[in-house]
Amino acid sequence: MSLTVASIVDEIIRRAEGRTRFIPGIAGPPGAGKSTLADALRNELIRRGERAEVLPMDGFHMDNGILEERGLLKRKGAPETFDVRGFVDILKAVKAADEEVLVPVFDRSRELAIASARPVATDTRFVLVEGNYLLLDEAPWNRLDGLFDMTLFVGPSYEVLEERLRQRWIHYGLDEAGIEWKLYGNDLPNGKRIIENSRPADIHLEIFEI
Repeated sequence: MSLTVASIVDEIIRRAEGRTRFIPGIAGPPGAGKSTLADALRNELIRRGERAEVLPMDGFHMDNGILEERGLLKRKGAPETFDVRGFVDILKAVKAADEEVLVPVFDRSRELAIASARPVATDTRFVLVEGNYLLLDEAPWNRLDGLFDMTLFVGPSYEVLEERLRQRWIHYGLDEAGIEWKLYGNDLPNGKRIIENSRPADIHLEIFEI
């Protein structure tokens, strides 16, 4: 299913009628375009006079030191490598909408999360949460169930994901061996797990038009 950003925003605004805080969750495998979609939706909401912010799940990566101690550094990005409790706590605070919440942001160029890098003000009506595992029906990720007011799942074909992810790691300067591991040892297996074990979304789309 292909939708335009404008039509998705129409639906978000329709569902948010009468609400002072509305939280869409945007899920999907690595390379699906979640960040691109979240940013485009935010920009369109702002263009229409709304206050909107993006909350990325990637800000909750565990630190590399912890991952190394646990033998998980090579699997960074897998479900087991995130601070799910911290993510749930922040989401609950955002949902309460009774005070400013400072949220972390992931710097992919340095492969680390920056704490308190983006504010979510009390008058921000829309908080667009995006990440791979928002709908994953496995503990502890299933604790997110019920925290989103609307859910979207972005799932392009395997071939599209493979090419996008290859270009991502080329962009970040990985050699061919590093790219092969990232693709077939981590990203694409994680994507398969997401596709096969996620709860149904309100809107499922393979591609979208900005």
